[in-house]
Parts: sequence; structure tokens; C-alpha cells
Amino acid sequence: MKEEAAPPSPDPKEVAPGVIRVQLPINFTGLGHTNMYVLEDDRGAAVLDTGLPGRSAWSAIRRGLGAAGVPIARIHTIMVTHSHPDHFGNAARLMAESGADLLTHTAFQIWWTPDDHLALDEDEMARHAEARAGRMPWHGASQHRSIRARARGWWMRNVGHRMYPTPSPTRRLIDGEELQLGRRTLRAVHTPGHTADHLCWFEPETGVLFSGDHVLPSITPHIAGIGAGPDPLADYVASLDKAVALPGVGLVLPAHGDPIADLAGRAASIKNHHEERLDQLRHIVEASGPMTVENLAEELFPKRSWGFMAESETFAHIEHLRFLGEVDRAEVDGRVVFGAVGH
Repeated sequence: MKEEAAPPSPDPKEVAPGVIRVQLPINFTGLGHTNMYVLEDDRGAAVLDTGLPGRSAWSAIRRGLGAAGVPIARIHTIMVTHSHPDHFGNAARLMAESGADLLTHTAFQIWWTPDDHLALDEDEMARHAEARAGRMPWHGASQHRSIRARARGWWMRNVGHRMYPTPSPTRRLIDGEELQLGRRTLRAVHTPGHTADHLCWFEPETGVLFSGDHVLPSITPHIAGIGAGPDPLADYVASLDKAVALPGVGLVLPAHGDPIADLAGRAASIKNHHEERLDQLRHIVEASGPMTVENLAEELFPKRSWGFMAESETFAHIEHLRFLGEVDRAEVDGRVVFGAVGH
């Protein structure tokens, strides 16, 4: 079992000086828990990431904070690394009960909420609209979303957000901004790729990096082909290099799994994984001719993994090759296909 898939520990654990890890339950996409980090200071405490919405994670938050001796009323700051539900899911409820501020990257955006507060260009607006509607950019004109996908999108936009309130940030940060928590100084490090709004937090004095989903100990973070920018794989690799270049990084505290001692080594391993996947795609399109993303995903992934996540990851990689000028994209009989240049 990958360590990210392990069930949550019931006991809080101090993983760095003044940093307590509380593990919250989650059960999807190969994950078994989300790490919520509690950072104590003279005003009370800040927390980083709040798990999936719902009763089980909320109960785990209450138990974990209680066991750590941190009353909810003492939480003054909530930091969210990025706009995935297993990271922001209980932030709105925690804000309501504690009065805490919520800090995110300036681009923090939940796919079913409006874009009114964001300054987006036309292409970005189109991508956000596609994400909210559940449209897949690797589908052609003749392909339509399933009834189930349309129903899920309608439910989240019209019903789900009332059952699971989405948080509204009180402070949006840009890369390099600093946060003072008592004697602790944290620096926001924008690391797009997994999402467009992903933030790591770095404490220069101790060398601790809170990496969110940017760097995980034994699995590679999902690089989505929708909602994360035009070339998220390029953004992600650049962000890996950016994290490694931070001066004095020692301990890395990820959103899933155990602490990472060797950031440079882990980043190199993740980059090698993506290079291998790109090489696989190069070979496939050279050998087989133009193919749809669905067909390419079925070549790359085992059958148990077929579906949206595999297609999204495949699209991100094949689009990266297109930006490099190695593959062409066309629409044939209403379907998007990719093939080697000149074939």
C-alpha cells in the first residue's frame, strides 16, 4: 500500500517544532487521509488544509484539535493550499465556528462558483466555464457529456454548494508574500501545475516546506488537462524546480503521506516519471497514427484506471508535446485526435 493510501492515524503527532499533524479521513483516487497541520503561536493557532466536507472529516478535526489541546475558538487563520475539496472542504465551517481568516492564492477558484472576483482573459474565462460545465477539451464537436455528468454538474452548482458551503477567502496572496504567525514567518510559494492556484508555504528559518499536493512522498500528483492552464505539465515541472531552488529546504510536509527528507531527490524522481510518460506517448503516436485521448489513455493506463482522471492526465501530456511541436492536433469526424507531426 502506498503511504498516501493509509487510513488516518487517530492520534495527532508533532512533525516539526510547533507543528502538529492531524490526519483526516478520505477515500477516493487512491488516498486514505489528508494531513491537516496545526501551527501554534501566542495568539492561538493556524491550520493548513481542512479535508473533505462531511461528517467524518469534521469529527476528526474536532477530535484531533481536542487531543492537541487547541480549541476551535482559538483558531485565527486557515490556510488552503489549493482548490480541491480534500483541502478546502471544511474551511467554511471552521471559519464560521472560529471567526478565522482564510488565506489562499489570488487565483483560488472552485469550479462551480462564479468568476466575478477574478481578472481573467478570454481564454481563461472559457476554460473556467468549461470546467464548471464539465466539458472535456479532448472531446470533439460530436461528443456530448453523459446525462450523469450533466446531472452532477447541475447538482453541484444548484444544490451541493448549499449542503457543503464553499469558503470565501478573506486574503488572497501572490507569490512571495509573507505571513507572520507569532514568531513564525511563512512565505507563500506559488507552484502551479497540479492546479493553477496551488500554494506551498515555506518557513525560511527552519527550512520546513508545507508542500500540499505539489510534492508527495510516493505517488505523483495528478496533472489535470482541464482547469489548470494551457500547459499545466510545463508549469508543474517549472514549479518543481522552483521549490528545489528554495534556500535551505530541509523537511517537506505533504498533504498526504509522511514527511519527505530529500526534496531534490523526490522532485527528480517525479520529473523522471513524467519524462517516461512523454516518451511512451511519443512512441504510441509514431507507431499507431492519430488517436483520440481516450484511446491514448487506454494505452498508457491499466484498465482499472480508465476514465476521466486517466484521460485528463493523458491530455495534459499530449498537449505538452503539441506545445513542443512534436504532435499535431486535429478534429476528424467530430473527434479530437493527436498524431505525430508529418504523419
